[in-house]
Amino acid sequence: MTMVASILFRVTIGAASVGAVLLLGWVAAAASGPDAFASVAAVSGSPFGLFMWFGLTWVLFSFLLNGARHLINDAGRGLTIKSANLLAQIAVWGPIVLAVLFWVVLFAAGKVSL
Repeated sequence: MTMVASILFRVTIGAASVGAVLLLGWVAAAASGPDAFASVAAVSGSPFGLFMWFGLTWVLFSFLLNGARHLINDAGRGLTIKSANLLAQIAVWGPIVLAVLFWVVLFAAGKVSL
């Protein structure tokens, strides 16, 4: 499980790079005027755009939980097999649960809709 967590963390680094490019495109569209920004906003609000935002939310939570795992390990804690596997389980499954809960709250609050 620790290997899965490590590999998944590296995958999220690649996904974060894609997210950075999307953020740069969003900023460029905002600087280009209301028509360009409206086009980007329309894509962001589409089912595909919401899927991308969900994925980037997952990446954010993955960074947070994996960062916490590394911080705990760097402090010399959680290095036994049992605790390392528990931290890896949290780092692998936690981002999915947190991302789903985050988006459920967004939809429930009416901040996002299809």
